Amino acid sequence: MIRFGYAIRRSGVLAAVVTALACGTAAAQTPVKFTLDWKFEGPAAPFVVAADKGYYKAEGLDVTIDTAGGSLEPLNRIASGTYDIGFGDINSLIKFRDANPNVPIKAIFMVYNKPPFSIVGRKSRGVVNPKDLEGKKLGAPAPDGAYAQWKIFTQANNIDPSKVTIENVGFPVREPMLAAGQVDAITGFSFSSYINLKDRGVPADDISVILMADHGVNLYGNAIIVNPKFAAEKPEVVKKFLNAFLKGLKDTVKSPDTAVDSVVKRNDVAKKPVELERLQMALKDNIVTPEVKANGFGGVDMGRLDKSIDQIAITYDFKNPKPKGDAIFDPSFLPPAADRKL
Repeated sequence: MIRFGYAIRRSGVLAAVVTALACGTAAAQTPVKFTLDWKFEGPAAPFVVAADKGYYKAEGLDVTIDTAGGSLEPLNRIASGTYDIGFGDINSLIKFRDANPNVPIKAIFMVYNKPPFSIVGRKSRGVVNPKDLEGKKLGAPAPDGAYAQWKIFTQANNIDPSKVTIENVGFPVREPMLAAGQVDAITGFSFSSYINLKDRGVPADDISVILMADHGVNLYGNAIIVNPKFAAEKPEVVKKFLNAFLKGLKDTVKSPDTAVDSVVKRNDVAKKPVELERLQMALKDNIVTPEVKANGFGGVDMGRLDKSIDQIAITYDFKNPKPKGDAIFDPSFLPPAADRKL
């Protein structure tokens, strides 16, 4: 009986130790609120792959990932402190910083080395090249990141904007209106509008995708951004987040077919073939660019960023002195350069 009681006591002590360790591990997880720029679609794969493979947890992080309604929403969420880290358009960030100089949010990891801003048209409606837009009707949501570059695009391609009819359309009806022939072309992210049109039955060979980056709009795209207070108080947490994300990004590049499953399971209306094609477009056109192949993921060329800010000045009147790239992008949180190589 004495031995049996000892065994029970010993078992109870071990159980208590295991429980304490488990609670301690859970307590050690630092909460991080992260916001995407859009829905759970193919290009969001690197963020959710890092979650599903336990990369955030391995870094001691408890990351919550939420969707958003466009590239501007993450800026407001990060600036207010409602979210710690997010994913948004660096060009919108530059304008936001100018309008809100007391909220110095910064980009810390460039994801879309080449932005997906595009004009997507119907060949059957005579839209193949930039100049074809003259005399046509363009559907453009007012807050659309691609439409924000319209003035740069028209100047770079000698388009007379007075010859293009702009119709302010909502995001949900943009592709349906082009599919129905109510407009001749639309502004949007290439991998979103192209795939959405195909999914609505528009033949692929009737869709023209005019990437603005291939026609004089020399900007960067979406980046990971951080709340300045959070970055100052928890710099190691920010670095750990980027370490985990980088692993998810590399896994996504290596196996898009597997990675997209992490997106589809979070989106009840998503179709795997559609989201896989969307992801593959983003990887090819926006993420794994020649610059990234040469220099690795995450960083920027400061000279190129400075020139992009000069180009933004074509569409935006800076209220304060025009910033330099190093005021917008902080590389100090990036993983080591060797780890960022493909």
